[in-house]
Parts: sequence; structure tokens; C-alpha cells
Amino acid sequence: MTQPTRLFFGIALPTSVQRALIAWRSTAFPAETGRPVAAANLHLTLAFLGDVTPGQQARLSAQAGRIRQRPFRLALDDAGHWPASGAVWIGPHRAPRGLHQLATLLRSQAARGGCYQSPLPFHPHVTLLRGATRPVALPPRTFHWSFPVSQFSLFASESSRGGVRYRPIAHWPLTDEDTHAL
Repeated sequence: MTQPTRLFFGIALPTSVQRALIAWRSTAFPAETGRPVAAANLHLTLAFLGDVTPGQQARLSAQAGRIRQRPFRLALDDAGHWPASGAVWIGPHRAPRGLHQLATLLRSQAARGGCYQSPLPFHPHVTLLRGATRPVALPPRTFHWSFPVSQFSLFASESSRGGVRYRPIAHWPLTDEDTHAL
């Protein structure tokens, strides 16, 4: 029997945005603020799935492939700190409607597929630092990165001695069709 894989649906950031965020993070936050998330791991989670069996993965992938939604533009223009989890993040001040729709569809499919979904509302963000449990001085909101989102992905979370790596294992395009199919 194959072991379950830890999975999530998310949006990968363009390499140029990853690089810009890494450069900005190094000047916006002192090194002792927290543990930096590797550039390759910067992403926006849409739906966390947890440990998923191969059968669940196949069903969730098939359902994801039936989603029809228009592409949208995502702005990263807000930052915050959650002391309880130790996360310092960047995200949209006002998330686009398409982002909320996509997350809602994927979270709903995941719940029906047997994957626990948090009752907390969706708060789109990209984690920049972990382990920041002390108060963090947030930079003034003078930053802004924006990029088109034309696909979403299924990621595997893989642990190793070097830490955790998020590897995209499937992608689905967002289309210009304005219908939602489940």
C-alpha cells in the first residue's frame, strides 16, 4: 500500500516576484525576526489537504480539472504577523473575487473528498518568515507586487534533513470561461 502524501492546492509565485520578495524581506525585517521561507517555497495556499491517499488524490485532481474560472490579477500589497503561529506574511489588501471563488471551490471539494478544512475564513497570504513569536515591526505599506494568475497547482509537501520542500505535481489552467463546474 502506498503511503499518504501531504498535499495542498496553491498558487505558485512567478520567479521574478519570488526574487523581489526575498530582496525586500532582507531589508524589511532584521535577521533575528524569524526563519526565512526559501524562495522556491513561496506560494499562496488555496486549500490545505493534509495527508492524502493516492485514491483521494486522483479524485481531487479530477475535480480540480473540472473547475472553469477566469484568470485574475493578484496584488501583494499588505503585510502582517500572526504571533500565535509565528508567521510573517504578505498578501492582498483586497483579494480579488476570483481568488476567493477558486479557494472556496477547492476547499469545498476537499471537504467532500474527506480532507478536513479549517472553519476559519480564507485569508490569502504568502508566508515570508516562520518562528516569529515576538512582536514584529511591520514595514510601512509602500510595497506592491502584482502578477496575473492563470493557473493553480497541486503541491506535495516533502520533508527532508534540509527542511520542507513544496513540489508542484499537477497544474490546471484558469480559462476565460465564466462557469464553475464541480
